[in-house]
Formats: sequence, structure tokens, C-alpha cells
Amino acid sequence: MSDDDKQWYFSLSNGSVSQGKAANVFDRMGPYPDRESAERALQTAAERNKAADDADDEWNA
Repeated sequence: MSDDDKQWYFSLSNGSVSQGKAANVFDRMGPYPDRESAERALQTAAERNKAADDADDEWNA
């Protein structure tokens, strides 16, 4: 099993989580080190987007 096959991915089209690059590159988020991290992919992205938006607001204040 290669290192890529050990990573976890979140599928945007159906919300499933899989190990290895099963989903199309345009339909997956990842890689993540474990299943739990992949399951939280959308939450993690939302938190990072909010932090970036807050940093932009601070920069432009």
C-alpha cells in the first residue's frame, strides 16, 4: 500500500469518506491523516475560511 493509499479523503458529491484516492480529483477533499479528520473536512474548511476572512477584515481595518 503506497502512502497515498493510506490517506483519507472526503467525497463532496455524496459525503462519504474513503481511504485512498477513490473519488475524482475534483470531487474530493484531502488528504487527511485519519478517518475522523476526513469526516470533519467541511467543518475544518469552514473554520479555515472564517479565520482567513477575519484576518482580511483585520488587515483592511
